[in-house]
This record gives sequence, C-alpha cells and structure tokens, in this order.
Amino acid sequence: MKKHRSALLLVTVLVISTAGLVYELLAGALASQRLGDSITQFSTTIGVYLFAMGVGAWLSGHVRENLAERFVDIELATALVGGFEAPLLWLAAGHASSYRIVLYGVLALIGTLVGLEIPLMMRILREELPFEKLVSRVLTFDYIGALVGSLGFALVLMPTLGMLRTSLVLGLLNAAVALLSTFVLDDLITPRARLRQRVFGTVLIGLLVATFTVSGRIERFGEEESFGGTVVYAEQTQYQRIVLSAQRGSLQLWLNGQLQFSTADEYRYHEALVHPAFASAPRHARVLVLGGGDGLAVREILRYPGVTSVTLVDLDPGMTELATRVDAIRRLNGDSLRDPRVRIVNEDAYVWIERYRGAPFDVAIVDFPDPGNFSLGKLYTVRFYELLRRRMSNVGRVVVQSTSPLFARRSFWCIERSIAAAGFSTHPYHALVPSFGEWGYVLASPTPFDVPTRVVVPELRFLTSELLPTLFVFGADTGPVEVDVNRLNDQQLVRYYDREWGAIE
Repeated sequence: MKKHRSALLLVTVLVISTAGLVYELLAGALASQRLGDSITQFSTTIGVYLFAMGVGAWLSGHVRENLAERFVDIELATALVGGFEAPLLWLAAGHASSYRIVLYGVLALIGTLVGLEIPLMMRILREELPFEKLVSRVLTFDYIGALVGSLGFALVLMPTLGMLRTSLVLGLLNAAVALLSTFVLDDLITPRARLRQRVFGTVLIGLLVATFTVSGRIERFGEEESFGGTVVYAEQTQYQRIVLSAQRGSLQLWLNGQLQFSTADEYRYHEALVHPAFASAPRHARVLVLGGGDGLAVREILRYPGVTSVTLVDLDPGMTELATRVDAIRRLNGDSLRDPRVRIVNEDAYVWIERYRGAPFDVAIVDFPDPGNFSLGKLYTVRFYELLRRRMSNVGRVVVQSTSPLFARRSFWCIERSIAAAGFSTHPYHALVPSFGEWGYVLASPTPFDVPTRVVVPELRFLTSELLPTLFVFGADTGPVEVDVNRLNDQQLVRYYDREWGAIE
C-alpha cells in the first residue's frame, strides 16, 4: 500500500470532505425540524461548523509528533461523533431546554475534528508530493467531496435512508477509512498504536452496525418522547418527516414535528376552513385546494353536489399517498382523494400557480402549514396572493388558514393585510380548535362581498347557521394591529411568527 499511499490518502480526503459536509447538513436539517426557520438554523449551523473547522486547523499546528497516529485517532473520533450525531440529536429533541446545547456542542466537536484532519493529511503527504501538487490535489479532492456530499445528501441519502441511518452510514464510512489508514500508514504508526486503533475501529464499526439495525426503534422512541403518544406510522419523505401518533383514543398527524391535526377535533378546523367559503360563493363547481394533502378539506368539499372538479396541489407525494393508502386516514377523510372528481398534483404550489393557465376557479382552499420558515413564508406573500387572484373567477372565494389571532396576533393580521394588498376584499374570522387554541382564517374575494350568514349543508358536527356570523367578530385581544405586509423579498411574516410562537414555546 505504501506504493499507492498518496492516491489512497487523497481518496481519504474525499471521504473526509463528503462525510463532514453531510454531518453539517444533518445538523441543519435536524435543527430546522426541531426549531423551525430553516434559513436561521442552516445559517447558524454552517457558521458554527466553519468556525469550529478553523479552530481545528489552528490546533493542528500544535501537533508536532506522531502525525500519522494522531491523524488516524482523529478519523476514528470523527467516525464516533459524526456517526452518532443524528441519533443523539434525535433523542435530545424531547428535551427543549438542552437541545441547542447538545446541537451546537456536537456540531462544534465534529467541525473541530474535521478541521484537524486536512492540515495533518497535508503534512503527511508533503513527503509524497511536491508542494504545488500537494495543495492543488488536496483542495481538488476536498471540493469534489463537498459536491458529492451535498448532492448525495439531498438526492440519495435522505430520501432512501433518512436522517439517523445517513449519520450512521457516514460514520461507518469514516471508520472504515480510518482502519484502512492504519494499513496505508503502517510504517508511520507504532505497532502498539496500530493495534489499539484497529481494535477500537472494529468495535466502533460493530456499534454503528448494531445501532443501524435498531435505528427504527430509536426513531420511534425519540418521537414518542417528543409527541407524548405511541407512534403508529412514520415515514421520511424527500420533503418532510411524516408521523402518526395515537394518544388518549385519538390520532395525531405531525409533519416535521409540527401538529397538523388531531382526530379529536379536526372536524372543527376543517368545517371552519371550508364551509364559510362555500356559504359565501355564488358558484362552487371548480375548486382548488392548495396544501391539504391529508384529504380532510376535500372530504368537506365533496359534501356539495354542485362540485364538478377538485384540483389538489400538495408538494409531497408521500403525504397524498398516505391519505390514499393508510386505512386510518382513508376512513377519516372518507376516501376523498380517490373520488373521480379529484385530481392530485404533486408540485410546489408557488410554481404551479405561477404556471397555471386553465379555467378560473370558483373556490380556493389554502391550507398550508404555518409560515415557520422562509420556504413556507413565500406562500403567504403578496406576490403569491396576486397570482392566486388571477386564477379565480371574479366572484370566486378564497379562504386561507392564517394561524392564531390570539397567540400570534401580528402574524394573523399580517396575513390578512397581505391578502388585501394583493387586491382581495377580505373578511377575517376565527374558531376554537382545542388542539391548537383560537385559530384564524381569512375569507377573501376579488370583488367586495358580504359576510356569510347561513350554512348550506346539513348535519355538520360543529358549524351552524347561528354560529357562522359570530366567527367574524373579534375581541379586544384578537382584533387588528398595525403590521407590515409580507413581501417575497422581505418576509416580515416569518419574523412575526418566530417571535410570537417562540415566546410561547
């Protein structure tokens, strides 16, 4: 192996760079899932990681003896900490007070170790390569590894393995390369140190493999700790983590750790979401649903015999497949997504509505998750609502779920003002949904209209004609406040939302 030492060590650089970047991305993804606001979380994790790499590079200058031995030790340490990064952070998610300490502590440790590796590698390789080739080749393989890590994480590792298994697999790769390095650098490492490293590396690989085999149990245990119920279904899709949990006789749906509904009271949310718009709309033949991949809003829509077509646009095919495949959800949504009148489109709603050139819609139900990050925040901007208005008939009705006017008052009124700024006439309203608290909606139309006063379908569980007009009345603690509108280039809504819900959590 000594003959091919430089080539093998350059491959090691590639692995170090690939694994290091994946560990960084895992930390950002886990932080976004637990803490929200993906831009902030990725910015802070990248900043901490790069700073720690700088610390590691500085510390490498203090390693003056036994370079090869120290290099392999650091590789093994990286495999240990990086391999168990995601499982550790997953289990820590149920302990909010210490989560950030664990997150940034683990990330700083990995960054420091990776920052140590490359300078030590270059000092080992300087005996093999002239300086100009050494720098160019090491940096070339380092940058190639970054590309492999970034593309592999998004396109292969996350969709196929999920977070925990991705971390463990990269740890295995790190450990395997460390073991290989004991052979590549055998003449530079003392026999005693080689034996110690090989034994430790073998045991570490065994631990990582064993943890990989029980990673599903770890996922469930961590989620049950966080959600306080029994996990009955869990899936990591390309876009999000979908979990169904059971607690006190009800079923809850969670997306990326955020509650979407509970069967105990989802009917309140969805009746309030759908029926005021239909009570107000002169026509409701063509209906658009943005979000709502669980099919529960569509269930309410199909109560109206005049509906001839429903177009459901939801980004994640995993969510709409769940709604048509899992019996518990199918029973809950009345198998609504299999109705022949329903067409499912799995695309980004912003891109789809921008490109849509078909016939205008009579009713649009906008049921996106709350604007907890800038990716979701774009779906609450004036620009998005302008695009939506162009896709509606002149007397069409739009309803937007708009978070809580009680707990996130500025966020709620920011959404209402943004809809109005797009040219809609608006009537905000609210309803009590015990799982969420006082919840808000905005009913809108391209032309002025009156508040609806009569429910036009019978036998609803919550909404009545007597109750309907009262939903549009706000108390002193939920009424309008001065806010900025939410624009695509300046998403004030996400900042309002983060401050208001962050203060509660």
